[in-house]
Amino acid sequence: MSENIKNKTAIRTTFTVLFLLSSCFLYAQTPQQQAQPAQQIQPAHPVQQVLPGQPLKPMIIVIDAGHGGRDGSTRGLFSKEKDVALDVAMLLGQTIEKEIENTKVLYTRTEDVFIPLYERIELANKAHADLFISIHCNSMPSSMRGRTETSGVETFVSGSGRLGEQETAMRENAVILLEKDYKENYDGYNPSDPESFIVLSLMKNAYRLQSIKLATLIQQQYIKAGRVNRGVKEQSLAVLARAGMPAVLTEIGFISNPDEEEYINSLSGRQEIVQNIKNAIQEYKKQLIAN
Repeated sequence: MSENIKNKTAIRTTFTVLFLLSSCFLYAQTPQQQAQPAQQIQPAHPVQQVLPGQPLKPMIIVIDAGHGGRDGSTRGLFSKEKDVALDVAMLLGQTIEKEIENTKVLYTRTEDVFIPLYERIELANKAHADLFISIHCNSMPSSMRGRTETSGVETFVSGSGRLGEQETAMRENAVILLEKDYKENYDGYNPSDPESFIVLSLMKNAYRLQSIKLATLIQQQYIKAGRVNRGVKEQSLAVLARAGMPAVLTEIGFISNPDEEEYINSLSGRQEIVQNIKNAIQEYKKQLIAN
């Protein structure tokens, strides 16, 4: 072998050794990881798709302003029941929608018109209302002694009552006589005959207990405001008889009493009455949700 070939071989051998040593050094400096099969990370609990909640059905409240139109003879010294009832009903509806979340208010009337009693509750039934509240003013007969002295608030629910305690029912139901075909509309009921109250009594109100609860809450709010409490009463009232929901008729004061007539016609008085009823509805709704 020539000297030139020996030198080339020696250089090639030296280069190869150096390359191998360098590779070994670099391999030793690189962190080695054990190959593992890919795994899908599983959550501790299955993740459920969160969908937007369905909007809650608003509480539908029908506000009934008592009387109206040609049915409006009850009056005090300077005001008529039908006008006071309408003003308070409108203010109540506006306050409810403003201050009670998720509510919708319907009115049986928004002006001075005559609405048959059966149409009032029919409106509420067709709307699948949750509450029916009828606003009225009380009055003592003009021939009664002490007429101007009687005062206070009371709230009625549909019930049989006793024949000797039907003065309010006879007065409120007398409007039926203004309706055409009233005998057909009310199954032969004669508002002038105390014995025919049994007709309305047979129109069972399936929401009696809820109606009493709401009426009681309204009276409690009146009491807190310092009003004279005449209690919760059951009467055969045509406007409530066929209600498919809790229904009450509240007498906000005696228009035949000069002091209470002033009160129910004043802005502060009406606002207080409205807040009383609104607070009662809020408490009723709260208890309904809790149960």
